[in-house]
Amino acid sequence: TLPCLPGARPCIPKDFGHGSPVCVCNATYCDTLDPLVLPAPGSYVKYESSKAGKRLERSEGRFQSSLHSPGTATGGWWCHRGTPRHHRLSRALPAELLLTLNISTLYQYVKGFGGSLSDAAAMNILKLSKQAQDNLLRSYFSESGIEYNLIRIPMACSDFSMRPYSYDDVPNDYELKHFRLVDEDVKMKV
Repeated sequence: TLPCLPGARPCIPKDFGHGSPVCVCNATYCDTLDPLVLPAPGSYVKYESSKAGKRLERSEGRFQSSLHSPGTATGGWWCHRGTPRHHRLSRALPAELLLTLNISTLYQYVKGFGGSLSDAAAMNILKLSKQAQDNLLRSYFSESGIEYNLIRIPMACSDFSMRPYSYDDVPNDYELKHFRLVDEDVKMKV
């Protein structure tokens, strides 16, 4: 296992001829991020990636505090695009866009962020050297990476599997007496 180095390591871009660079991650090098830190109340942090080559580029801004945000009866934070002292949300958005956050009402709880581990992804990861696997997994799950804390695994096969399969191919086995994980699960995902 390679040590986790403090501080960000820049992306080394590689283009495979499709006009969209990817970052090199191999047995000897993988880009990293500075540890994520929650912004102060009234502030935000934005990470932006683009086809033009930005790779989780960090920028900061402040929301403007308002006792009564426009269009609401309660207080909140708001950021108006184009206000010189505030960070622009996006050049593609209209100048009159107003983002209003009503901090007194919560609609959902975010449990975390993550991705999917399909058969195809697992097969490709397992083809890497041990050091490259460590770097790749660290770039997803560690504090020097993007800090995924969830992973979704498809039930049985998916469109990213090498072959069709299920966990119980016996007709009318409603008690699942013949339920079994397959090699793809045992060897690649569990």
